[in-house]
Amino acid sequence: MSKDKKRKKEPPHPKPLPKRERVKKPRRDITRLPMAAPNMRIGLLGGSFNPPHTAHLEISLTALKRLRLDQVWWLVTPGNPLKDPSKLASLDARVEAAREMARHPRIAVTGFEAGSGSAYTIDLLTALKRRFPGVSFVWLMGADNLAEFHRWRAWEEIFALMPIAVLDRPGFRLKARAGRAAQRFAVYQVDESDAGGLARLEPPAWSILTHTLSGLSSTEVRAKKAKKKKAKGKDKGNDKKSKKKAKRH
Repeated sequence: MSKDKKRKKEPPHPKPLPKRERVKKPRRDITRLPMAAPNMRIGLLGGSFNPPHTAHLEISLTALKRLRLDQVWWLVTPGNPLKDPSKLASLDARVEAAREMARHPRIAVTGFEAGSGSAYTIDLLTALKRRFPGVSFVWLMGADNLAEFHRWRAWEEIFALMPIAVLDRPGFRLKARAGRAAQRFAVYQVDESDAGGLARLEPPAWSILTHTLSGLSSTEVRAKKAKKKKAKGKDKGNDKKSKKKAKRH
């Protein structure tokens, strides 16, 4: 055999995988649950609150009054499986901003979901029911969410877990009523004139509450902030150009 036999080419060494970015663990006060006593009626408003805005507050105040609730809890999610996580501010920042926005003795804010080990509403609500068996919870959501509710994991189980109050949103009243979830549970709908007793009803039970409509959304708030930031950047750029021209003259 020839000594000049070509050596087999060794496969190139694979490039080392990039180190996984460390996600900062939220502070204890961020994930701590509010206090609750047996027989309390508590509304649960979940969302990314990215950022929180006055419509969240208006919905909560409406729910407190119309559903005769003792408290409303804002459940700030670490992420939404149906949304792009890259656009989210940190959980700590969103919880703190939500607390600043709420500033109401009967509205509590928590990032509890981050410590629950799941990003799905069904798991969060099940955990809360186990932890507070004597509390009457009501899940609060906007009509826009009801229209898409059939896309949520275990949406039928959520209906069977606790009563649901749907708060009207501009442009979604008809879509919500015609949606798959509303049609599936149509026979369990409670007239809004009886919504004051919704928290005590055996699920499935749900109601749509009409109220002063606000078209404000977190997406709109973010878009306005981005637009302002862009405008400021242009102004700074124009100022620099003006100064350079002034120096030349």
